[in-house]
Amino acid sequence: MQENITDNQVPSPEEDLENDFSPVPARHSWSFFWESLIRYGLGETTLQVGTALASIILILLVVWVMGNYYLKKSPSTPPGTVMAAAVQDGNLQNNLTNLDYSYTGSPYEGITRLADYHTMRRAKLRIEVDQYVVKKGDSIFGIAERFNLKPQTILWANYYVLADDPHRLKPGQKLNILPVDGVYYEWHAGDGLNGVAKYFDVTTDAIINFPSNQLTPETVGDLAAPNIKAGAWLIIPGGHREFITWSAPLITRKDPAIAKVLGPGSCGYVGDGPVGSGTFVWPTAVHLLTGFDYTPETNHYGVDLAGNLGSAIYAVDSGVVVYAGWNDWGYGNMVVVDHGGGWQSLYAHLSALNVVCGSAVFQGTVLGAMGSTGNSSGPHLHFELRLGSTRVNPWSVLPK
Repeated sequence: MQENITDNQVPSPEEDLENDFSPVPARHSWSFFWESLIRYGLGETTLQVGTALASIILILLVVWVMGNYYLKKSPSTPPGTVMAAAVQDGNLQNNLTNLDYSYTGSPYEGITRLADYHTMRRAKLRIEVDQYVVKKGDSIFGIAERFNLKPQTILWANYYVLADDPHRLKPGQKLNILPVDGVYYEWHAGDGLNGVAKYFDVTTDAIINFPSNQLTPETVGDLAAPNIKAGAWLIIPGGHREFITWSAPLITRKDPAIAKVLGPGSCGYVGDGPVGSGTFVWPTAVHLLTGFDYTPETNHYGVDLAGNLGSAIYAVDSGVVVYAGWNDWGYGNMVVVDHGGGWQSLYAHLSALNVVCGSAVFQGTVLGAMGSTGNSSGPHLHFELRLGSTRVNPWSVLPK
């Protein structure tokens, strides 16, 4: 059946034209544009260019915000304080709007961390002399290390107790501990400050200016005859002196009586005898150190060798005995052998002697037995070597 179309249903020419050119929805336009780009192979390029432009715009925006609102405007009031106040009065927006931006300090200022974040308590600076009671097991080196001093300072501050001899250290002794390295000196009537300073190789100012000495240029007066009371003890900071030693001098077979100051073991005339080869063997069967080593800085010019009470002590080279007996200055029973050519060997703290003055000995001859006589804390051999007036480190010549 054919439909009848009335005039009212036929669109007018204007309506028909309007329908043909009505706008396409936006989503269809972008889709049509994007599909066109892909169709022409420009899709990937468009994405790259778009991403780059977006990144540049974002960077410029961040720079603009930082330059105008952050770097130039730092609140003079700590932010935490303002925020807390704003929250309390319930008007956060107004408080943030009214912030004071007048701060003109460096934009890079802030909370900095100390270079050393391990906080240490500074050690108390000592200026006075302390007292230390020697305990069992103490040594000159250990005490010096405990107080951050050189070992010779311990000896130089305690001559009346130790007499420059580390072997004299005993439990129960009271030692002076200086606050600095140097010498402790008892002032004597007639001393001149210039002379004392020169003897200890320091300046007079070093002595006068040390606080605990309680001296001033005005109170001292004349340096040659200073106003310092006899018996006063002065710290000589940085001072040093030669050790006073009662070790055996060079005792030759031609003049052994030179050692009579050392004790009853000194010899009179001794005859001629063997001469050594200049090479040495060990004086003990055990080749280990016990106690003190060769340490000139503590006035110890020998080595303390280990062993048992009664162990044999051997002559390190051939020669003649020039001292045999007791030593009054801490070495106990002692034997000294002159080897000729300037060489001399010393053996101390023996429990028994197997030789007498003038005995001819050969390398390896038994001189006596190991002991602990004199200033000794236990059985050992104190062994020394000399070449002329020079004390030689035994480790440099004993067999390896």
